[in-house]
Amino acid sequence: MRAMIANRYGGPETLELAEVDDPKVGPDSVLVRVKAVGVNPVDWKIVAGYLDQIMYVHFPLVPGWDVAGVVEAVGLDAPEFSVGDEVFGYVRKDEVQHGTYAELVAAPVRTLVRKPASLSWQQAAGVPLTGLTALQSLARVRVAARDTVLVHAASGGVGTFAVQIALARGARVIGTASERNHDFLRSLGAEPVAYGEGLSDRVRQLAPEGIDAAVDYVGDDAVAVSQELLKDRSRVASIVDAEVTQRGGHHVWARPESKDLSELARLADAGKLSVHVQQALPLADAAEAFRLSKSGRTRGKIVLEVG
Repeated sequence: MRAMIANRYGGPETLELAEVDDPKVGPDSVLVRVKAVGVNPVDWKIVAGYLDQIMYVHFPLVPGWDVAGVVEAVGLDAPEFSVGDEVFGYVRKDEVQHGTYAELVAAPVRTLVRKPASLSWQQAAGVPLTGLTALQSLARVRVAARDTVLVHAASGGVGTFAVQIALARGARVIGTASERNHDFLRSLGAEPVAYGEGLSDRVRQLAPEGIDAAVDYVGDDAVAVSQELLKDRSRVASIVDAEVTQRGGHHVWARPESKDLSELARLADAGKLSVHVQQALPLADAAEAFRLSKSGRTRGKIVLEVG
């Protein structure tokens, strides 16, 4: 099969399209014929070596954790799926080597669910990691109906999902973004505010009594600003600032959870979760996808088309 591989740590230039062996399918896994792959910042960070301290990484390395595709074979103990099922998932394993930037991927059944019928292959591939991150961070700060939620980096990959999920729960959403993305946030149902100095005052103008919860997808001083505004300082979660736990908040790193993936699929099919694909590129252009992701100016998702 064809796969995008890296033979050493480095930047986008280390990636090359190569012929590699088809993956073996373990007892509790299925073989997925890949249609599309979601591109996430963690992909280029793995190739750059940033996760070397916390995960075993082996070369040649096929990056990628998000996938959408069709089940082509099932393992000896994988009754959850049948050949021909359309699936999507967050195929993060305990060690990093056999990722999703490939024509075929062996995926443990715990990492997959059936693809939402309402989403295209490109859209479905853009959901898993960012959608799970949004869903699980909102759960950590207990977002519920009538809450006012502050979403930092609301127009980014994770932020756009957090806005929609919070709104689906009946919350009011205030989202930070550059002014060029304010109309986009309004189209999702959020109330946009600009980044930068004076953010706390701008949020206070919209929510004079403060906010109920906050989720940080950008870092910098987002946690500190959030805690100035929160009624309960513990109701803040960050995926960037690990020191948030020292301030009484929550640090979140998304886990593959089939029940959470199913919830994302349900929201999509109910018309409450749309997926904005900024750009779709062929698998051979994975290096360019890395460069776009590293720019930090993505609105929505970048995906790779495979099959």
